[in-house]
Amino acid sequence: MKTKKNTRRNFIQKALMASGGLILAPNFISCSDDDDLKVDYNESLLNVQNFNYGVASFDPSSTGVIIWTRFINTDIEIIWEVSTENNFNSILRTGKIITESSRDNTLAIELTELEADQKLYYRFISTTDNSVSVIGETITLPTVATQAKLAVCSCSNYQAGLFNVYDAMANSDADIIVHLGDYFYEYGAGGYGSTEENAFLNRFHEPAGEIISLDDYRTRYKQYRSDASLQLAHQKKPFICVWDDHEIANDTYKEGAENHDEATEGSFEVRKQNALQAYSEFLPFSRIAADDNSIIYRSVNIGNLVNLILMDTRLIGRDKQLNIGDYFTATGFDAQAFQTALTDPNRSIVGVTQRDWIISELNSSSAKWQVLGQQVLMGKMNIPVELLTVFGSEGFGTILTELVTIKLRLLNNDPSLSAAEIARVTTVIPYNLDAWDGYPIDREIMYNALNGKKIVTFAGDTHNAWQNTLTSENGTEVGIELATSSISSPGFETYLGANSSPELIAGFQEAMVALIDGLNYFDASRRGYMMTTFTTTEVTSEWIFVDTLLSESYSTEIGYSLSYS
Repeated sequence: MKTKKNTRRNFIQKALMASGGLILAPNFISCSDDDDLKVDYNESLLNVQNFNYGVASFDPSSTGVIIWTRFINTDIEIIWEVSTENNFNSILRTGKIITESSRDNTLAIELTELEADQKLYYRFISTTDNSVSVIGETITLPTVATQAKLAVCSCSNYQAGLFNVYDAMANSDADIIVHLGDYFYEYGAGGYGSTEENAFLNRFHEPAGEIISLDDYRTRYKQYRSDASLQLAHQKKPFICVWDDHEIANDTYKEGAENHDEATEGSFEVRKQNALQAYSEFLPFSRIAADDNSIIYRSVNIGNLVNLILMDTRLIGRDKQLNIGDYFTATGFDAQAFQTALTDPNRSIVGVTQRDWIISELNSSSAKWQVLGQQVLMGKMNIPVELLTVFGSEGFGTILTELVTIKLRLLNNDPSLSAAEIARVTTVIPYNLDAWDGYPIDREIMYNALNGKKIVTFAGDTHNAWQNTLTSENGTEVGIELATSSISSPGFETYLGANSSPELIAGFQEAMVALIDGLNYFDASRRGYMMTTFTTTEVTSEWIFVDTLLSESYSTEIGYSLSYS
């Protein structure tokens, strides 16, 4: 019989609070100054079972980290242990907690008052049936760092293919995985991401219908967390997560979503409450506002080297997206009406409160690198208006070639260019109004508030890889954007037509870089993640891609790399 004696931990359960009808599951808090706790169990009887969704850790800091699991049954006492050794001969922290159906038997213990810069191991035990979880690995952050390696990812679609990208990140030397959202998709089985090519994998969404109820959202999380590659990534690396739109519904904004119909699907607020409660159960996070638990934006100080500012560009302050189709009339595109709507100073993507908080975080930080961890592209992605009318059509390739030829002649100051030709490549419009291009006033306010500081922005959402130079309206460079491809969701290749070839995709990528000012790199068809390394002198980023989602046997390659100082 193994007996372990440690100090008892007070579990201060944060009160369930409502803000706008949103209720999130609380984390249980473990401090270091408590009574004695004696934990008895027979190590030899323990079997790895009944913690069917693995373990995970979230939001490491220099003094704490959140550890997570889910047990199979309700009202069961679970022992949790944290050690600096993977054999658990020496226990750093331990405690007991009871599973509850109110949070779907998920357990999230927020450890506080830990020492900085530690490698930690953790596990969960049920003496009721001698069950033990797999051993998780996590860290606390250093107070002073000279290097930080972040694996950056987004957009995992279960029915689009295997999660080989998660496996690659699990086996990488990243310190932390930063997930920028679209952790899952709300669509029903056989919908988005499902193709004839990947049907043999039998990874159709559960439940079969589009998810709306709390039970629906919980079931979808459990399906995703049943995946062995995703479990391994969570077991081996701490995650820092923010939500995007599909954790609720496609193209979410603060009052609704493109993929929500109140007439047939009920109240959007109720759906949002269901989605965020399930999110907080399966992807817990450290909260900065005790009186408003719908706020996910927060900052992580990585050794005073990286000030990682996690933003919410979806729920807390986003006004409804503009629809470019609304500005095409019988006589053509109404540019004046579109520009008036686009530059409305009252429209926001983050809301005034969050925007002011972000600016304060940027200005008050002494860290070397100011990094915005957010969802959608911040760089200006203006394309010739002409392309919008022919995209995906039979003549698209011809028009694209013509425009690139004109643009290159313009860049080379060709005096023979006509005014009509110049107008074809200089009459441009943002193609993605769901991104920061749809909210240029917010973007400019933030750029103007930098006071000379340069920023690095992370982005996901598009399922494609990008690298942009960020500039303000007056042309001042304010930083760089590093945008990751998707884990499995399809990219631009699906919109180039059924007969798109590697040559067509390569030509499209080169054309976009040529046509869009500030765009330095673009990959339109491969799935992967970014490995971004920060040092005291530079940031380097590698766009890493897997060669297949259809087989567990895969390889990776670096598609592009960048150094910035």
